[in-house]
Amino acid sequence: MGRSKGSRREREAVESVVEQVDGGLAELVPDRDRPRARTLLIDGAPQSHVDLDDPAHLAFEYQRRLGHVADLAAPAGKPVHAVHLGGGALTLARYVAATRPRSTQQVVERDAALVRLVRRELPLDPGARIRVRAADAREGLAKVPDAWADLVVADVFSGARTPAHLTSTEFLDEVRRALRPGGVYAANLADGPPLAHLRGQIATAAARFAHLALVADPAVLRGKRFGNAVLVASDLPLPVAELTRRAASDPHPGRVEHGRSLTDFTGGAAPVVDAAAVASPAPPASVFR
Repeated sequence: MGRSKGSRREREAVESVVEQVDGGLAELVPDRDRPRARTLLIDGAPQSHVDLDDPAHLAFEYQRRLGHVADLAAPAGKPVHAVHLGGGALTLARYVAATRPRSTQQVVERDAALVRLVRRELPLDPGARIRVRAADAREGLAKVPDAWADLVVADVFSGARTPAHLTSTEFLDEVRRALRPGGVYAANLADGPPLAHLRGQIATAAARFAHLALVADPAVLRGKRFGNAVLVASDLPLPVAELTRRAASDPHPGRVEHGRSLTDFTGGAAPVVDAAAVASPAPPASVFR
């Protein structure tokens, strides 16, 4: 059934909400096709998308891939303990709450002003067991009890770059401490040619986890353009076949690398340690045009 003209006029009349937050100028931009959906931008860069009427809808390519990881981290519908490092608009936490009712989740987001904006304009479902802590990601992770989490997701960007202290083996030691045995770690990474940062992050994860997989656009993996890649790690074998099927069926299909091909992809890159860690590269301006 088609929507009425009146409802379309109402949607188009909704204006963006613009506020200064700790990390820059935040905008919540209405989605013309979804009455209660908004896209979050920071300094003009799209960060996340939320549909309050359908929190299981993941619009962004990288969020869909993180959603696949969350879907496969435990049997379908089973509640999980999840930690989200980087909150944004709380998109993935909302997704887990919708797809895995009674899950208990902790979100660590350094930008307290952004948290206040999102909670005011895009309120959480009162029944969702989501606790949001305003803190640095690594400091917040240190407060998670040992072996508490089934899933840890790192999606942290400051000025469109992953901070250096979230790229090291020491950081992953803290992730492992918080994960239950066999738990799953997923990280949203961004890089472009020559992919030195991405290769180093794979080598770093390989130094701490027995099993890895990488999901990305083939053009990103070939070093043809700047983009996102989702790194997945665990001490137990990963559901690579199902992850591959899901990634391939996305609106923007992704490729999954694992095993020998992923090891070869690193090109001999060394694991990153705190003393030598640097932030991920800044994206070119053309990425957001």
